[in-house]
Amino acid sequence: MRSLASCSLLLAVILLVTACGSKRPVLYPNEYLKQMGPSAAERDIDACIQMANDYKASGDRAKEIAKDTGKTAVVVAATGAVVGAIAGDAGMGAAIGAAGGATAALGAGIMRSDEPDPVFMQFVDQCLREKGYQPIG
Repeated sequence: MRSLASCSLLLAVILLVTACGSKRPVLYPNEYLKQMGPSAAERDIDACIQMANDYKASGDRAKEIAKDTGKTAVVVAATGAVVGAIAGDAGMGAAIGAAGGATAALGAGIMRSDEPDPVFMQFVDQCLREKGYQPIG
């Protein structure tokens, strides 16, 4: 059981580290971008991202991931208890099911968390449009 928990924790840490890169807007090379240049555009992107963060223009992904992880752990623990009861150890089955299910749900949630929040993306895109850029993705 201890090695299962250690592996679960290691997997969660690896997924968290690899999923933390933030995606940046892609700008269409219009005349304004050509006039400003890439370094000014990067500064403007940073400023718009900072403004979106300041105004908390994002959903609550962390709460969604935690809620999904908890729900999955409960369902898989119950399934594990049934399988464990059939095999002769309901408690061990429930524990293994809960640990495995929670790890899988957390991993899936972390992978989804790499996707930018739609409200955050719209905020940053609007900010960039107001400056004269044309965000395309």
